Amino acid sequence: MPSGRVHNLINIAAYSVLAAATLVATRQGLIRVTPTQGLHFTLAFAAGTFLLSPDLDLAEGRVDSKRHWGLLGVLWVPYGMLFSHRGWSHTWLVGPLTRLLYVALMVGLVWGALLYVVPGLGVPQLPASFELFTLWPPCWATT
Repeated sequence: MPSGRVHNLINIAAYSVLAAATLVATRQGLIRVTPTQGLHFTLAFAAGTFLLSPDLDLAEGRVDSKRHWGLLGVLWVPYGMLFSHRGWSHTWLVGPLTRLLYVALMVGLVWGALLYVVPGLGVPQLPASFELFTLWPPCWATT
């Protein structure tokens, strides 16, 4: 199993191949990807590579994944205590889901604390023009 840094380099190489293939396929008219979709995918891929790495199960120590969070890296220490390294947190389906659920739990706890401290604070609303499918339509769909 490669180290976290080698894993990041593999992810960057995979992203480069995906981006190049997508650009070629788009230029040839095989698929349709908007710049907004490309940006969203790039940001999600970068977050998955650098912020939500499986190595967060080593968050008690000094790992790149935790350092990328800066001061918020301390929030990942309990996650590292919950999961053994290269256990469930390294599986393809359960691992990402546990990290996303953990982030949701942390956001919920912070939001709950804010609501407790500032009782009149409301829940942010999505704009009326927001449609999920403007963010994630199938890129090969024709319109």
